[in-house]
Amino acid sequence: MSDASTPDLARLREAAAAAQAALDEAERAAAEQAAADERAAAPAGPTAGQAQAPEGYAAEVAAGYAAEATLPLGALLEGDPGGEATPNSQVQVGFALSMLNRHGLVAGATGTGKTKTLQGMAEGLSQAGVPVFLADIKGDLSGLAVPGADNPKVAERAASIGQDWTPTQYPVEFYSLGGIGKGVPIRTTVTDFGPLLMSKVLGLNATQESSLSLIFHWADSKGLALLDLKDLQSVIAYLTSDEGKAELKGIGGVSAATAGVILREIVGLESQGADAFFGEPAFATSDLIATHGDLGVLSVLELPAVQDRPQLFSTFLMWLLADLFQELPEVGDADKPKLVFFFDEAHLLFADASKDFLQQVVQTVRLIRSKGVGVFFVTQSPKDVPADVLAQLGNRVQHALRAFTPDDAAALRAAARTFPTSPYDLERLLQELGTGEAVVTVLTEKGAPAPVAWTRVRAPQASMEPAGDEVIDRVVAASPKQATYGTPVDAESAFELLQAKAQEQAADRAAADGDGPVAEDRDRLAKDRARIEKEAATRERAETRAKEKAARDRNRVVTSLARTAGTVIVRELTRSLFGTRRR
Repeated sequence: MSDASTPDLARLREAAAAAQAALDEAERAAAEQAAADERAAAPAGPTAGQAQAPEGYAAEVAAGYAAEATLPLGALLEGDPGGEATPNSQVQVGFALSMLNRHGLVAGATGTGKTKTLQGMAEGLSQAGVPVFLADIKGDLSGLAVPGADNPKVAERAASIGQDWTPTQYPVEFYSLGGIGKGVPIRTTVTDFGPLLMSKVLGLNATQESSLSLIFHWADSKGLALLDLKDLQSVIAYLTSDEGKAELKGIGGVSAATAGVILREIVGLESQGADAFFGEPAFATSDLIATHGDLGVLSVLELPAVQDRPQLFSTFLMWLLADLFQELPEVGDADKPKLVFFFDEAHLLFADASKDFLQQVVQTVRLIRSKGVGVFFVTQSPKDVPADVLAQLGNRVQHALRAFTPDDAAALRAAARTFPTSPYDLERLLQELGTGEAVVTVLTEKGAPAPVAWTRVRAPQASMEPAGDEVIDRVVAASPKQATYGTPVDAESAFELLQAKAQEQAADRAAADGDGPVAEDRDRLAKDRARIEKEAATRERAETRAKEKAARDRNRVVTSLARTAGTVIVRELTRSLFGTRRR
């Protein structure tokens, strides 16, 4: 080929390359158009970056939440969380009343609306005639005793979700721990509280917990009532004395070092004012199950005065739950629960908990549903609740979660995976929920999980502001329970009995040395001790007769040997729960 043909060849090559590029561009454009046409023709559904449900999902949600008797929670939201979201007032989301004893979880970051959800649920339960117990950590729930104020924004929100909103006040009983703060005092005896819960409050390790259990066992075997902390201190001091050490040889002893740790922790507990929680009159947890006309009574435990002692009040709440399990009769499956118990700040209960403690919590939660009690744990994240407990919670209300750290992102991913399969991109949706919105799934009347529903929660009808002190004082003063539990009683118990015994032993030793009190003084001490023991025995017999009468009344309906056998089995199980028992 000549040199003259070289430029022509180069031009031909350039023209061919340009033609190929034009062809490639045309093919790419055609492919993009085909993909766009395919997406336009496909049903709406979530893809990467989307969180809304497809068309037709509303009908599935409506069918899943239909029940004969429900506790309304809110209405289904439709749209994109990142854009416009519209409530569908025709699709109501709520709980089947008959499934509330399958327990539940209300979770969400601070400021996402957990407390108002809690208040709205309590109001709905009261209207259904179900008594409710709520722990009020910050005093936010005292407004239940006051009608809500008319507010155009609240009225507009209520109308948008199909809520018939009316300012309403509810029957409320205010309680306090041992009278610290405002409310009818709730007390219990050290014996009823039990060694396992006491160890949790005192922050004891496994060895110290075992020693405390031995101390409780010895006091019980000797008929020494542990009513308050000074009774427990006196028993520990006696068992580490020369006389007491000999009495424990057959069942193991308590070292002076361990006893010293326990006594120091008790002193620390007293310095926080906790000695007011232990004593008589002991609170009967069955008093929480009460109605006022057709409305369930809302029992609100006011805790602002002790919110700086989280381990104490969270463990005390666990005692209430365990005692309810011990006191209430079996009811099986019912149309609605006898009581719903809201356990706020639940993560505090499980912080630094021993393996044995967690096992007992799981056992209590698992078995108490047969007593007709539903338990809702309220906390910031599902990861705050141990997996064995979380597995018992079939009803879930999840408010927004935040993911500012890698650990937060992992917790968010784990929370999303605890929900049933749904068309939502839950990891995105849970981060973009607005205040008062939640992702919900419940158990249907058949016991199956309902479809996951993005929900706008109903507004409370009572005041969303805390009630004033004058309102709480008026409610407490009018309560008949204030007359029953308002005044503490210092009955004769282990402290007095051991004190009398020590005085008698000192008199005997002094008489043997020839410089002690005369025989008349020894006789007087012996008579004082006999009197104290007689009075204690008389009181115990009276309590036993009262309990036997109550037991006969409760068991009047027992008609079969199988039912009797079942009752015996349940009784044996309850004795193992936290070591609690009623004297």
